[in-house]
Amino acid sequence: AAAVADFRGAGVTTVMITGDHVDTAFAIGKQLGIVQTAAQCMTGEAMEGMTDAGLADRLADTRVFARVSPAQKVRIVDGFRSRGEIVAMTGDGVNDAPSLKKADIGIAMGMSGTDVARQASDMILTDDNFATIRRAIEEGRGVYENIRKSVIFLLSSNLGEIITMFLAVVCGLAAPLKSSHILWINLITDSLPALALGVDKNDGRSLMRQKPRKAGESLFARGGLACTCFYGALIAAVSLTAFLMLPCVLINLEGQEINLARLSAILRNQEVLAKAQTYAFTVLGMSQLFHAVGMRDAGRSFFRINHLENKLMILACILGFLLQFAVTEVPFLINAFGTSHLSGQEWLRLSLLAAAPLLAHEVIALFAEKRR
Repeated sequence: AAAVADFRGAGVTTVMITGDHVDTAFAIGKQLGIVQTAAQCMTGEAMEGMTDAGLADRLADTRVFARVSPAQKVRIVDGFRSRGEIVAMTGDGVNDAPSLKKADIGIAMGMSGTDVARQASDMILTDDNFATIRRAIEEGRGVYENIRKSVIFLLSSNLGEIITMFLAVVCGLAAPLKSSHILWINLITDSLPALALGVDKNDGRSLMRQKPRKAGESLFARGGLACTCFYGALIAAVSLTAFLMLPCVLINLEGQEINLARLSAILRNQEVLAKAQTYAFTVLGMSQLFHAVGMRDAGRSFFRINHLENKLMILACILGFLLQFAVTEVPFLINAFGTSHLSGQEWLRLSLLAAAPLLAHEVIALFAEKRR
């Protein structure tokens, strides 16, 4: 009964199919919370006089099927599938094999099930416990959520790099990043942080309160596309701000008006360009690390997430920040990447600017919590 209630909360409907008498099936179904009234029960005899279309119409309200034959079980599965439902069928006997094979997911009992049933199924319950299916659904939703988070994180981060370079070129400015900078950032953000999101531990109870996704649903559904575009634009904005920070200061010191022509002219100075690129390079790398931390749970505050549950993310961020620090502080790497040394004040300003994705995450999480 507890598993049936959990399924209901997760948007999954439980239907009983049995060879027992309809009164017995109704009594058991009512105890389990599957059925409420006798009108929600149907017998195999009643099914015989129905067309497939008529049966499909009755399936919306029917929750218990009694005295059914193996062929009728297949009709029931076909009827639900014709309504656009994803059907998981459980069984243990030889007569269940056709319907197990016909369903989207056939689930056989491993201990009491026959060899025919196990071979016809897609999944086997080794403990013969119906409630184990709930754990399988929760695990499956967790795996999908981690894939979705990793993909959105990678796409939004790379979109930020593309927008940064594209806008600078369109405006006639020097490139904010060198090719070596982009490769270095991708090495940091596309490896450990993305892997850490892929093995993240999700809130199972929260996932089981969500409605099932449709079979053809895109990874960008339920706000995924908006999230990708928003964070991509935000990362690009802070990176370009960092790139233009020094040129704007120098133009102000000269008492001149800030415009694209003047920015382009001052960036022709190699020392100024190197420092400006270092700013953009540093902010872009760190902002993606902050973004990865927030992507663990887009609807929950940073301070409400249990960060110790994902030690790989902690390691990824520490290693990422250390590598980004080394590029501007180790002489060998400074020469290799054409960067400039940064002072403590510069690191502080750039770190605050790079934390913009995490600040945006907090604002979004605040509205999400209020809405809930």
